[in-house]
Amino acid sequence: MGSLAAIPLIWGMSYLSSGSYVVLTIAAFLGGIKICEVATRDLGVHDHGGIVWDEIVGMMIAFVFVPLNPTSLIIGFLLFRFFDILKPWPISELDRNVHGGLGIMVDDLLAGLFSALLLGLLVFSSII
Repeated sequence: MGSLAAIPLIWGMSYLSSGSYVVLTIAAFLGGIKICEVATRDLGVHDHGGIVWDEIVGMMIAFVFVPLNPTSLIIGFLLFRFFDILKPWPISELDRNVHGGLGIMVDDLLAGLFSALLLGLLVFSSII
């Protein structure tokens, strides 16, 4: 599970400045399009279960707006998994209709953004 494997990376990234975190996340997303495209071509399967870069980047996105602590980490992880697994609209629409490396990355991009927005709301409204 790539989202679980992302936790040490995100924890380390939490020490970066906000700008550096955002730039690294954008670079990881853009590079992930190519990584996933090549992996799909080489494996001969679209979105093979062994391709986890999309989940790692999605998790990076989920934590872009909030300070990291054990509570925000757990809730952010659960939110990301919720959106990544259930794929509510418009995530499901993009997952079905966008193909290639971008198609693999875009559903996790949106799952990360939805998670980031909800997590940010929870953190900054002092609910967590």
